[in-house]
Amino acid sequence: MTPDGVYSVVVSTDRPDMRISDAERELVVAQLNTAVSEGRLTLAEFEERVDGVLRSRTYGEIEPYVGDLPQKGPMTVPEQIEIRNQASSLKRQGRWTVPRRVLITTRAGNVKLDFTEAVFTSQSVQVQLEARSSSIELVLPRGATADIDSIAPRASSLKQKVPAAYDAAPGQGVVFRISGEVRSSSVRVRYQRRFWRWRW
Repeated sequence: MTPDGVYSVVVSTDRPDMRISDAERELVVAQLNTAVSEGRLTLAEFEERVDGVLRSRTYGEIEPYVGDLPQKGPMTVPEQIEIRNQASSLKRQGRWTVPRRVLITTRAGNVKLDFTEAVFTSQSVQVQLEARSSSIELVLPRGATADIDSIAPRASSLKQKVPAAYDAAPGQGVVFRISGEVRSSSVRVRYQRRFWRWRW
């Protein structure tokens, strides 16, 4: 929300049939949450609208749930997301929007990010790692390349099973530039494995 109390999320578009991303859907849920805190919606209304937003697939389907709330400015995807994990197993897969920068901080945990069906906002993704006693697995879409030379490992293992970024032709695919510090951890960068109908 902006300082003057006006929401910063707008879902109107000249293409109501356009598909909405997971990141944009999360912004709409945050807008509804703010509306509850301001007394614009009751808890019952909030729960009903959130359920509808999570089931929506296009901008047109989202509109009824926020059309009566103050709005200002275009809907935007964040420049970066931060993933924090401690002593847990965290996985993200399916269709999700990937910003230019992804920050991963994990302690004694497992993190698996599957980018196979992801939507990218740019041709280059910066992945910053900070790991302690953890396992990180990045599953890249076919055609993507990676650069892991800027990772500083300490008592850790790094495995790259995709082409290096410097071997790729310009515009060939998404480039993942991975850096950071990992201690007593493992980092694996690979493509999706396939066997008959199974994918993992």
